[in-house]
Amino acid sequence: MKRMALTGLMAVAVLAAPSLAQSMFDGTWVTDPATIEMSQKPQVMLLEKGVYECKTCVPFIKVKADGSDQKVAGSPYFDSVAITVVDDHTVSETNKKDGKVVATSTTTVSADGKTASYEFSDSSDTDAAPVTGKGTLERVKAGPAGAHAISGAWRDTSKVEFSQNALTVTYSVSGDSLTMTSPTGQSYTAAFDGKDASYKGDPGITSVSLKRLGKDMFRETDKRDGKPIGILKLKVAADGKTAWVMYSDLLAKRLYKWKASKQ
Repeated sequence: MKRMALTGLMAVAVLAAPSLAQSMFDGTWVTDPATIEMSQKPQVMLLEKGVYECKTCVPFIKVKADGSDQKVAGSPYFDSVAITVVDDHTVSETNKKDGKVVATSTTTVSADGKTASYEFSDSSDTDAAPVTGKGTLERVKAGPAGAHAISGAWRDTSKVEFSQNALTVTYSVSGDSLTMTSPTGQSYTAAFDGKDASYKGDPGITSVSLKRLGKDMFRETDKRDGKPIGILKLKVAADGKTAWVMYSDLLAKRLYKWKASKQ
């Protein structure tokens, strides 16, 4: 299901470092999907008696599972959710904002109930083509007796795929400032002085601040209306061609890690 945070999540990708005599951070960086370490915090869902709940979603979601658009509050990315029960093992979700579809996903639980697979398409934070992907979940706790198979606690596995536009980002260092642009329409120019700068192209991120943590490492703080909602830390390898990234989703309390390569 969405977020999957991930539409979000992964669209932030790798950042670059500050001003050096010769910056090795300029250019395009691409995340290697095989290195993505998903958060191990379980996702908890419940579907019974015609009502769907995503207990670990931010914001918390509780709607009728009758396929109709249900108004929800608290998210800058969508304002309605429609849950459709396809069959005893499959559920689809459609998110809309101002009546426009911004994300869809389908989750199917295996016959033995131990694993689940999902596919999604998400344009809720992009001004370009949607981010698409798929992955698998493993059950860590069963749902209550009689509930739909999707009910229970699930953990993401490492088997995850994202479209290229979610894995690619371009950076340009000038003086003590970094400019970021992405294929999904996000951009900013921020100095490495810890001061807030405008973040464009994402309804959930209004500003960003950057701080150096060394010549090969720095921290990015994403904010919404002045409140930190995510922290990204980047450390460039000695070869200058690879970087390890760690992203903390402060709202959902989830941690992700991955490696990117300079193209």
